Order: sequence, then C-alpha cells, then structure tokens
Amino acid sequence: MADRLPIYEIEEDLVARLRDHGRLILSAPTGSGKSTQVPQILLKHGLLESSRGQGDVRAGQVVVLQPRRLATRLLAARVAEELGVPLGRAVGYQIRFENVTSRDTRIRFVTEGVLLRQMIENADLPGIAALVFDEFHERHLYGDITLARALDIQETTRPDLKIIVMSATIEAEGLKRYLASHGTSSSRVAETLGETGLQNSQGESNGQSPLKSAAPKVSFLESSGRTYPVDVHYAAAASYEQRSPVWEQAAEAFAHFVQTGGQGDVLVFMPGAYEISQTLEAIRARKESKGFRLLPLHGELNPKDQDAAVARYEQRKVVVATNVAETSLTIDGIRLVIDSGLARIPRFDPYRGINTLLIEKISQASADQRTGRAGRTAPGECCRLWSELEHRDRPAQEKPEVQRLDLAEVVLTLKAAGIEDLNSFRWLEHPGNQRLASAEDLLVDLGALVKSEEQQPASTITELGRRMLAFPLHPRYARMLLAAEELGCVQAACLIAALTQGRDLLVRKVDSHSKDKREDTLGDKAASDFLILMRAWNFAAQQNFQLEACKQLGIHATAARQVGPLLQQFLRIAEREGLDVTPRDVPDEVLQKCLLIGFSDRVARRLDLGTLRCELVHGRRGDLARESAVRHSPLIAVAEIREVGRHGGETNTILSLATEVRQAWLEELFPQDIGRTVEVYFDAQARRVYAKELRQFRGLQLDAKGVEPPPLDQSAALLAEEIIAGRLELNDWDHGIEQWITRLNCLTKWCPEFELPPIDAEARRSLIGEFCHGAFTYKEIKDRPVKQAVKEWLNPRQRQMVDDHAPERLKLSNGKTPKVIYSASEPPHTSLRIQELYEVTETPKIARGRVPVLLHILTPNMRPVQITQDLAGFWREHYPRVKSEMQRKYPKHEWR
Repeated sequence: MADRLPIYEIEEDLVARLRDHGRLILSAPTGSGKSTQVPQILLKHGLLESSRGQGDVRAGQVVVLQPRRLATRLLAARVAEELGVPLGRAVGYQIRFENVTSRDTRIRFVTEGVLLRQMIENADLPGIAALVFDEFHERHLYGDITLARALDIQETTRPDLKIIVMSATIEAEGLKRYLASHGTSSSRVAETLGETGLQNSQGESNGQSPLKSAAPKVSFLESSGRTYPVDVHYAAAASYEQRSPVWEQAAEAFAHFVQTGGQGDVLVFMPGAYEISQTLEAIRARKESKGFRLLPLHGELNPKDQDAAVARYEQRKVVVATNVAETSLTIDGIRLVIDSGLARIPRFDPYRGINTLLIEKISQASADQRTGRAGRTAPGECCRLWSELEHRDRPAQEKPEVQRLDLAEVVLTLKAAGIEDLNSFRWLEHPGNQRLASAEDLLVDLGALVKSEEQQPASTITELGRRMLAFPLHPRYARMLLAAEELGCVQAACLIAALTQGRDLLVRKVDSHSKDKREDTLGDKAASDFLILMRAWNFAAQQNFQLEACKQLGIHATAARQVGPLLQQFLRIAEREGLDVTPRDVPDEVLQKCLLIGFSDRVARRLDLGTLRCELVHGRRGDLARESAVRHSPLIAVAEIREVGRHGGETNTILSLATEVRQAWLEELFPQDIGRTVEVYFDAQARRVYAKELRQFRGLQLDAKGVEPPPLDQSAALLAEEIIAGRLELNDWDHGIEQWITRLNCLTKWCPEFELPPIDAEARRSLIGEFCHGAFTYKEIKDRPVKQAVKEWLNPRQRQMVDDHAPERLKLSNGKTPKVIYSASEPPHTSLRIQELYEVTETPKIARGRVPVLLHILTPNMRPVQITQDLAGFWREHYPRVKSEMQRKYPKHEWR
C-alpha cells in the first residue's frame, strides 16, 4: 500500500535532490504519505549512510520532528508496522517523558524539544544523518528554534547533515530565503564547541574553518498528491444568542449526513476534552448513531484509547478529536468532516507573565487542513459550523508560537548553547524584545541567569541554570527539584512535578456529595494545594486507580495512573544528576520552602482576607481559586496562573495550586530581593504629612510600619506641593507677594544686563519648601511670615533695582503716584481718572525707559474711556471730543 502513495511519484527526484543539496523544502498535501514514507525513502536509498573511505560505511539515523506527542507515537508505530519490525528497534520514538528507541534505531520520531536538548548535550549530533521537520507550517516554538540551531550546526561542524522541511501548506518563498541565508549566530556555535575545523558525523576534521562554511544550497520540491474533491457547507448566519451549543450543532450535522444517505466515517473537530465528551453524548443520543462506533481522540487519552481512534473497523465510526487530527495523522475512511472552527490556542502575556489557554477561532489555513481530511480516499463533505461571512473575517494563518508562548525554557536552552545576544540569533520571526526580556527576567529570578553590568550581553547562564537543563521541565520545576536536594525532599518534589505535567488530577467542579467525601478523605485545608494533590494521588494508588473509587472523590483515574511513570522518570533523572532520592518523611514546611524557591516569581499577597483578590510580584493581579486549600493565608506562592474566558470577551485571571509562605522565608532565601523604602504621603483629611517604612519583595509590599517623625525634606516638599496646587494657603502669601515676584521676573527679561535671578516654578517650589521645612502639619505653616523671606531671594542692591526699574508705584510729573499692575503675559498698566493725568503730557516708562506703561484712562465714575500707551496722542486727538461729552455728563467736575 505504501508504494502506491502519491509521495512515491517524486521518489527519484527527492533522492536526487538530497544527494546534491543539503537543504530541501518538500510541499506535499495531506495524505500523500510524506510523514511515514520520506524517512523510509532515506533509509532505502542509503542517504543515511556515511563513508569513512576504503569501504568503511557507517549507518546514520534520520530524526523526524513532530509538533505533537500523539502523532509522534502513532507515526512511529505505523512505520514500524510497515517495515515489519518491533517498535523501539529499527523504528522508535522519543517524547518528553518517554524513550522507545535503541542502539539499532534508524528512524526516530521525536517531539521538537527533545532534539533541541540533544543539541545542547552534543551539538554536532553524532550518528544523525538527516533531520526532517514535519508539519512545519504549524510554526511551533521548538520547531522554529530547532531548525535555526540545525542550520547553524550544518554551517559549522556538520556540512554533511541533511535538513528537510515538510508541510502540506507552507509559505515557500519566505522559507527559501531563510534557508538560503547564512546565519549570524554560526560563529557562536563554533565557539561553544571549541572546534577549529569542520567535522563529519564521526567527528573527523576536514581542516576547514567553521567560520568559512557557506550555507548549503536549498532545493524546493512539490508533490501534487492525489486528493478528492470536498464539498464545503457553511452554517447559516446567526447571532451568538441564537446558536445552540457547538456539540448540539455537530450532532445535528451528523444526523443530517446519515439521513441523506452519507457514506463512510465521520471526523468531528472540537477544541478540548470537555467539548469532545459533550459531542459524543449528543451524537449517542441520536437514533442515527446506531451502528456507529463513537471514539474520542485527544492528547490526554491513554495510548490504548488513542490507538482505538485511528484503527480500522468493519463498522462505521465517528471520531471526535482536537486539532491533533488536523495534520500528520491520517484516519482512513473519513468522508465527512464536521468542524466546530474552534481550538484551544496557547498564548503568553508578557506584561503579566502568564500563559493563557483560551478557546479561539481557528485560521482559514487550519480550516482548510481539516477539510482535506474528508478527501483522502474518496470525494467527501465538510460541514463548517460557522457562516461563510464569518470565514472571510478569520485570519489567513495562525500566529507562530514564537510570538505567543512562554519563552523561558527556550531562552535558557539558547543561553546554554552560547547564544549570548538573543537578538543576533537567526530567528525565523523575532519574538519581540518585550517577550525576550520577560523570559530573561524570570530566569534571573530563578537564578538560572545573571544580569550583566554591561549592556551586552544582557545576561549569561549560571552553573545552576546549566544544571536545570538536565530536567525536561519548565525552569520553575527544574529549579524546585534542585532546591529539593538542599532541603532533603527530592522524592516529594519529583511527585509534585509529576502531578502537574498532565491533565488536572482533581475535577474542579464536582457535586456536593463528591465534594463532601473528598474533604472528609483528603481534608479541605492544607499548607499547600500540592499537599491535597499528593493525598489524592496516594489515595488513588492505594485503590489501584479503580475508576469508581476515584470518581467518588472527583479524581481523574487515568490522570492519576499516568503520574507514577512520570515520577519514576524524574527520580531516575534526579539520581543520574547526583541527587539523593531516598524516600523521607519531611515536614510540610520543607515542601513549602521548596515550592517557594521554584515559584518565587509568583509570590502573591492577599489584598484583604474578605475577598480572593491578590497582588503578585512585578505589579500583577489575580483572584485565588475558590477551591484552593490556602484561602485563609495572607501570603502565598502560586504554581498556576491561567486566564478563564467569559462571555462578551472578558477574562478572569485565576491563581491556583497555591502554597502558603512566610515572610521570614523570603528574607532567608532571597535576602537580595528584599527592599526597604520609606513612603511619605500627605493626608488631605488630617492636613498632615505621614511616613511609613515599606518592606517589599520584588516590588510586592510585605508589611508597613509608621515612621515618626517623617523625613524633613520630603515633608517640606509635600506641604509645598499642596500649597502650589492651591489646596493649602499661606495667610501671609498675598497679592503683594505675587506682584513682587512678577515685577522681578519681568525686569529680568526687560533688563537682562542686571543679571537678576528670576523666581520660576522651580525656584517658587524651593522657596515654599524652605518655609515649610521642619513642619509636618498645615497648622504649623499657615501663619508663618513669608514676605521678607521671599524678598531675601535678592540681595539689597538687587532689591533696589526692582524698586527703581519695576516700581510698585509710578511717580508722575503732577505728583500723583498710581500703583502699577504687572503681568507675565501683558504690559504693565495703571488706572487713573482723566483729572489725575492733567499736566502729564508723556506716557510714563519703566525699566530704563524701555517699557511704556499702559494707561487705563477713566471717567469720573471709574469707567475706562481710553486705553493707550500714547498719552500725547490722546491729549491731542481724543481729549477734545471726550471733554465735550464728559462736561455735559459730569458738569461739577473740573475740565481743562
């Protein structure tokens, strides 16, 4: 059957291209056989052999990178079956916590992170002849990073390495340019390896400098495949309120398919295990499901149930799957695809440092991938449970994971590989400076990196960071396991790590009976939610993971059963790394400290014990989960932060898997992160300055105590701020003071040669601060004399200049002395009645005669009749008319 697959139509061309080119892009549609047959073609045609000369040929290995664990295992099993060999011998697989390979393995299917770790341990990849990146269009984080590292290795120490990038739908031009470029980080690979020349897969130098290696040529090959047409049907447009649950819509589409004589098997795409369960129930309730085998398929199932979903049967079947069935896996016989158009898509929020896993609409490309599953062996149908109008509004492609996931583990791996400057790494798409900085900050918090005092490199890996890489876990859990060695609780810490790697052990929502029984058996209070989980797992183990016994307490029996092998895996790694794994009874306090060390970046303080609201380090916030056993603890560390979607697009940040911590432990374990600051503030109601000393852990307030007296300088500055803002008044600071300051400031502009110091906003603040110095309350300052102090801003000679050239009053030729009003934005002015200006023929001037005073000339009843800076012109041109009018109106006044 395999040799009839479409991929064999290009077999000869594929082999020829690989013999001549080190890098190949292969585009082949779903169902063409590329995932299973390309590795076999490499093996069959000797492309995995390397010659050492004189007939000495050594067998190499092809490593096929898959983005999902389920596909990795099933593809390996399929290839082993086709070759007629036991799984684990010539064909094997390796995922994060499972290694089914041997010395004889020639075709090895792996998840992407596995190979990246191997590149750190032995960067020239001995024994590996070819790397195949399958389903690369999905742009998984580790796929991007591993490809970049593979290109660097090929350009430096392994020019003989073959690299194949495969996909059903791929943006070929951009990828071609990327593969054809010479990496900027290649030299760092050579420096890390300490090599002086290129080596072949057996480690023999060819005498060439790694810095002179050119990028191998890139070839592109496309297989047209043999797919059948698929009719796509869309749902009618409807408002959100009018739609029934998506599983009911799927069941309705299935029933319609059967009623209209549809043939073959059915594949339904749903976003998660819960929706899959609901869909199976909804279809089972339909009479049309009679005679069908109903099967779930998702990553949380045990291998037996996963195998059942892809097996062949005499009877028809309905497989309800997550997006694990979207690529790589081919389920034979599918004639109808029912697509919910939804998936659980992981994202990372760099501003809050949390991962989110929300149900979102899939892209158009993903929808096309799903549709193709119905045209594998015959014409098919696809029923999309959304409208055609909605489809046009969907994004063409999903964002690459490198732009939306937590980068901490990848950054640590790159630092270990010698990539000091992350910006110089050959990113296919740069993740953004903010996200890289967030990952580095977390690793610094964990002690895995140390910040450099110089700007570049930003951080370097520590010995502790290198030790953390030995554990195939998120850096937080790796740090916790290393801390467990010091605290003597390695076995318990390994169990904690194992409990958190798969599906949730405890059902979050249980009925009252199960809840009561759970609390009676496990307790509802503990120093950590992990202690409750440990009790639950021990109970399940004692019951031999029996389904009914676990169900009564709301324990996932399957999840509990999967913990044991993980625990043994972690214990073996810990023992290999020299940790003491001897079982011990340890106090809760020891485990709490261990968890605190691993999750120090997630320490949180309850804002008040009356609510579940919490504030975390680095300025984040969230709500403690209601089911937490540490609801009454004021200070906690949380292992899980998730966003839960609500209707209307709102989200709620939930903190779970919490552990009670004590302030003394923070001071003991992280003394360098404890800060003490004095906060000085003005209480508007008391009209008084107060101060308190705050003790903080990475910006999170731990406690506060009053400081008496408050710091003098800061108290004066706060009182001054209140005065300047107009919320407090100084009784002696009147209009006369403001006019004197304005006179000074105007004169500094009019006569700069005087070199007078103006009182600007900063100087005003300083002056008022001086008046307030030594005081803490408004009562102490409100009646303080300030006039003389303000004028002492100038020396006596300077004050005389102000009085002479910006006088408070004018001295007119007729003996009158009117007051001058000064303004920062308008000319100085004075107001006089006409009679008071008799015998004054010229406009008065100040500032060495440079500034004419604006005259407001008033009638006897003090209303302006003229505003002018040309008094002579007024007498000559306007006064005769004014005099005539005023004489009639005010006959008793003197008119000259």
